[in-house]
Amino acid sequence: MDDSPQFKLFIKPGCPWCVEVVDYLRQQGHRFFIVNVLADADGFEEMRRLSGQAKTPTMQAGEDGPVLADFGVDELVPFLDEHGLN
Repeated sequence: MDDSPQFKLFIKPGCPWCVEVVDYLRQQGHRFFIVNVLADADGFEEMRRLSGQAKTPTMQAGEDGPVLADFGVDELVPFLDEHGLN
C-alpha cells in the first residue's frame, strides 16, 4: 500500500475555505500534505506556478496531477469525482 500523500494542499492560516477543505479531506480519509504559503515562500511560488494565481486553498493531486485553485468543498467534491479521486 502506498502511504504517500494523495494531495498537496496549499493553504493560508485563518482562511475559512482552507479549514473546511482540511476538515473534509480528513473526514473522507484522504492523505494530504499541507503547505502554509505564508510561512513557506518557495511553497507560495510553487502554488503560483501551478495555478497561475495566489488564492488559497489550492490543491494538486499527486506529483503531476490536476490542480484545483481557489475553491471550497462545493467545488472540491465534483473535482474529486471528475478525476476519480474520491
